[in-house]
Amino acid sequence: MNATRVLVLNSGSSSVKYQLLDMRDGRRLAVGMVERIGEQTSRLKHTRVSCGQTRELNGPIADHDAALKAVAGELARDGLGLDSPELAAIGHRVVHGGLFFTEPTVVDEAVITEIERLIPVAPLHNPANLTGIRTAMALRPDLPQVAVFDTAFHTSMPESAARYAIDTKIADRHRVRRYGFHGTSHAYVSRAAAELLGKAPEDVNVIVLHLGNGASASAVRGGRCVDTSMGLTPLEGLVMGTRSGDLDPAVIFHLRRVGGMSMDEIDTLLNKRSGLFGLCGDNDMREIRRRIEAGDEQARLAVDVYVHRLKKYIGAYYAVLGTVDAVVFTAGVGENADFVREAAVAGLEGLGLAVDGARNAVRGDHARLISPEGARVAVAVIPTDEEGEIATQTYALVGEDERGEHDDRGGRSDLGD
Repeated sequence: MNATRVLVLNSGSSSVKYQLLDMRDGRRLAVGMVERIGEQTSRLKHTRVSCGQTRELNGPIADHDAALKAVAGELARDGLGLDSPELAAIGHRVVHGGLFFTEPTVVDEAVITEIERLIPVAPLHNPANLTGIRTAMALRPDLPQVAVFDTAFHTSMPESAARYAIDTKIADRHRVRRYGFHGTSHAYVSRAAAELLGKAPEDVNVIVLHLGNGASASAVRGGRCVDTSMGLTPLEGLVMGTRSGDLDPAVIFHLRRVGGMSMDEIDTLLNKRSGLFGLCGDNDMREIRRRIEAGDEQARLAVDVYVHRLKKYIGAYYAVLGTVDAVVFTAGVGENADFVREAAVAGLEGLGLAVDGARNAVRGDHARLISPEGARVAVAVIPTDEEGEIATQTYALVGEDERGEHDDRGGRSDLGD
C-alpha cells in the first residue's frame, strides 16, 4: 500500500496525546500533547522528531474539537498534515471495549454505539475517547478510524479469572466481570520481554508490572493474558497514584452508613484521593522519595503499602503461571524508580528473583535486564510503547482491509447482550 503513515490519538478528559508514525520502519515523525483543554492555560507542545524542533502554543483551547484542529495545524506546518495521501489511518486508544471488542476495530456508527453503551463502566475514559474519534472522523471522513481497546489483550483470561463470585444472572445482566486495562502496554511489553530473552512469545511466561499513576499487573502465559489486576474498572488491584486498588467492598457500605458520605463522595475518595496521595498527600514518586530521604515517615509508609501490594501480586501471579521466565517493570514509576524495583523483589530470592544493584541503577530508554548474571528468573525494565503498539495494530488492520483479507471490522464479536 502507498499510504504508510498512522496518526495515533489518545484523548483524555482534558488532554490529547498524539504521535505520527511511518509504519515502513516504525519511525516517529511527530509527537505532541495538548493539555488543560477547556482552561485558559491550555498548552500544545509539538515536536517534529526528524529535526528535534519543539514548538509550544499557550492559551485557551475550548474543547477537543479545537484541540484536534490545533494539532492538525501544527502537523500541516511541518508538511505532515491530515490531508496527506500518505496517511493510511488514525488509530484511537479506547479504554473499555467490554467483551465485544477483542481486536482493533474499524469505527462505524454501530461501533460508536457499543462504546457509548460501555460508558457506565468507564465514565472517566470512554466519553473522552469518543470525542476524539468523532472529531477525527469530521476532519477526515474518508479515512479509516481504528479503535484499539485497552481491554482487548485481557479477553483471553479464563472464566475462573474473569468472573466475580456473585450471582451470575445479575453479573451477566449488568456486565459485571473483570476486564483489565493497560492492555496495549501489557501486550507490547510481554512480547518485548520474549525478544529480550531471545525466545518466541509463545515460549515464555511473564509477569508485567505497569507502574504509572495508574498501575496494573498481568500474568502472561505464552503470549496470552491469563490474569490481570484491574477489574470491572481501573480501580481494582495495585496501589496507584490516587486510586486505592484492592479494597474490602464493605468499606463502601461503612462509609455510606456510618460516615454519611454520598456515593459520589465515595467515588471521588477512592479514585482521586486514595492510593499514594491518600496515604501521604503526594502521588509523584519522585517527591515521595525525596521526602523519605528527608526522614518523612508518612511517605515511607505510603511506599511500604505500595510495595507490599506489589509483592502480593508478584507472588500470586507466580502461582497462577507455575513457572516464570521474567518479571518486567514498565511505565513511569516502573521505568524510573529503581528503589521501588529493588524493594518489590527483595526477599523473593526463593522464587529466583533478585536485582543487581549496579544494573538496577542504570537509567535509560532501552530494554535491559537488571537481574544478576545467571539468575533463574529474569528481572527487566522495558519502556512501554502504547502509541507504537496502537499504530502497529491499526496499520495491520487497515493493510488487511485494503488487501481484502480481513472479515467484518477486525475485532467486533457479537454486538448483542
